[in-house]
Amino acid sequence: EVTLMAVTKHVDAKNVAAAAARGVRIFGENYVQEAAEKKKKVRARGVEWHLIGHLQKNKAKDAVELFDMIESVDSAPLAAMINRRATAPIDVLIEVNVAGEGSKTGVSMDAAVELAREISGMENLRLKGLMTIPPFSDNPEHSRPYFVALRRLAERINKEQLPGVSMRELSMGMSNDFEVAIEEG
Repeated sequence: EVTLMAVTKHVDAKNVAAAAARGVRIFGENYVQEAAEKKKKVRARGVEWHLIGHLQKNKAKDAVELFDMIESVDSAPLAAMINRRATAPIDVLIEVNVAGEGSKTGVSMDAAVELAREISGMENLRLKGLMTIPPFSDNPEHSRPYFVALRRLAERINKEQLPGVSMRELSMGMSNDFEVAIEEG
């Protein structure tokens, strides 16, 4: 199953509302405050908001109130903060820095397994999968090894059969490489 998300970082609320009116159902935002302003103005039914940018712990309370999914959980302390701030279970993804780029957030491949174990014990978090952003390249094929690695990591975590964890979601691929992401799961 493939789901497309419209990333609306720096897109005004009027254009987001127009996209929702034309059938876009999932919007990805990088910043909590920007999402809060847009969500007040975009009142479309059936729309989901996903946080795809780095979440600072001091914004966790606002994030759990605003978003349907937080795709950028990258540490146990952040997961614990989200868990404490949530008043109802919230869907999350672990952000994995598959390429090990110093300029990007996310946990390493090995740390993702341990983080999944820790999240599985948190009552207000539902771990649904993994997210990654590979190094940018004009050639979509350069992204393939990173997408393969993320899929294999999800399979590895699934084998552990952790309570409350289902690796059904792989959030990967952007405008230039989404076809390769789809091919890789």
